[in-house]
Amino acid sequence: HRTSLPSPMFSRNDFSIWSILRKCIGMELSKITMPVIFNEPLSFLQRLTEYMEHTYLIHKASSLSSTTERMQQCVAAFAVSAVASQWERTGKPFNPLLGETYELIRDDLGFRLLSEQVSHHPPISAFYAEGLNNDFVFHGSIYPKLKFWGKSVEAEPKGTMTLELLEHNEAYTWTNPTCCVHNIIVGKLWIEQYGNVEITNHKTGEKCVLSFKPCGLFGKELHKVEGYIQDKSKKKLCALYGKWTECLYSVDPATFEAYKKNDKKNTEEKKSSKQVGNTEESDEMPLPDSESVYVIPGSVLLWKITPRPPNSAQMYNFTSFAMALNELDKEMESVIPKTDCRLRPDIRAMENGEIDLASEEKKRLEEKQRTARKNRSKSEEDWKTRWFHQGPNPHTGTQDWLYSGNYWDRNYFNLPDIY
Repeated sequence: HRTSLPSPMFSRNDFSIWSILRKCIGMELSKITMPVIFNEPLSFLQRLTEYMEHTYLIHKASSLSSTTERMQQCVAAFAVSAVASQWERTGKPFNPLLGETYELIRDDLGFRLLSEQVSHHPPISAFYAEGLNNDFVFHGSIYPKLKFWGKSVEAEPKGTMTLELLEHNEAYTWTNPTCCVHNIIVGKLWIEQYGNVEITNHKTGEKCVLSFKPCGLFGKELHKVEGYIQDKSKKKLCALYGKWTECLYSVDPATFEAYKKNDKKNTEEKKSSKQVGNTEESDEMPLPDSESVYVIPGSVLLWKITPRPPNSAQMYNFTSFAMALNELDKEMESVIPKTDCRLRPDIRAMENGEIDLASEEKKRLEEKQRTARKNRSKSEEDWKTRWFHQGPNPHTGTQDWLYSGNYWDRNYFNLPDIY
């Protein structure tokens, strides 16, 4: 797998995002055309695939005998690790075109994944991944609701994640936290994620309730995650804590609560000794007391982030996993369908450093999509998704997009011409 992009990123310093965004305060951003300079050279379908970077945690879950251990050591750690690649990723992925697809096979990580853009208004991306040893299935559909609030853009990833551990006949579901990019207008862009994530084991009734903390006034809570695994009678079985940018630990609940109580007392003493002047909330990135997590004695490390490659800052802050997502070799080109986003010319041009071409191609593709939509409505023809269909999620009962099968047979006919 390649370890760098063909060309480093462009500087965004000469572009004013304010001139575009001032028209859209409080509006939903999926309907607004953004200049290509604010993108990163990946489609949202590829960005979604980054959930799979730490698939080893799912394989590990299959090998554990106790349900609580599976939830604690693997499923909760996987749910936190799945959003870790968002850190410092301030470029916007390209909106997928209706009918766009993406596939990834990673023999080294033991999975293959397929995704499809199943709806354009609202934009919905569906994905389905499976373990190459038939140990798991992971699927979901995401409708990222973007809102602009003046100084920040908030992305709420509506949609449910479902993980099935086939050997144990267990299914887990959860939703992801909200992501917010601050300092859209001036200053250094920075990202936080916040909200509650509730992971349910539908077989045992066990739940893991995680709180992704908003940064708070003095940055003390920046990137923090904490919560508990509880049985169906709500008895706390273990506590989890860490930072979604770094690591996750588990510890006995009583030990965790004693630490929290003591920490709160110390904080209050510090506060009363410091006279605080300006308490107005600021959009500047807060500096947390220390970057790393204090490890409570008796804790077990569940997950630790892989360091980013040295060239990451020049490459849109990509992880090593992200660097390889848009790689295309001759062998692959001969098997993937013509709807795969690796063949999308605007993303390819941007990756190659051809920003003007990327901009022209993006406009052309958006126009082509609009024309196709008009033609369909004239002929009263409905769009048909190819690899997914709507139906009730077998575990939650709510409407979801489910994989229809047959993609890997490589029998691609009557595919839409979207590029």
